[in-house]
Amino acid sequence: MSYIDPHTVSTAALAYFGDSVIELLVRRRLVAEGHSSSKSLNAHARRFVTAPAQAAAMQRILAHLTEEEAGVFRRGRNIGHTNTPKNATVAEYRSATGMEALFGYLYLTDNEARAAFLFDIAYGQDQSEV
Repeated sequence: MSYIDPHTVSTAALAYFGDSVIELLVRRRLVAEGHSSSKSLNAHARRFVTAPAQAAAMQRILAHLTEEEAGVFRRGRNIGHTNTPKNATVAEYRSATGMEALFGYLYLTDNEARAAFLFDIAYGQDQSEV
């Protein structure tokens, strides 16, 4: 796989990539919890990946971010959005995009352990805390 420099890729691309990083962390969590049917997996995953859920999760990790991480979050949050999902406010959607940019950045800088650590803070150690 070719190297992607997270400092030169667009913030929108970081958010796009980070969406998949968060999805992978969610899927790993759900499988580890023992969910096995696709219906159960998909139902539980929605509790993690909606814009309102991600915005709330982001609030739980803000105090734990380094200055650099906070800067990546702010850049992601401030991307010009042209549309917002009907189940989220503009502020929630922007915060969720910032979270996605942050997780994309962490993965591309080989900080997968940091991403997993922040994910655990964001969503608690088990699903019952979501």
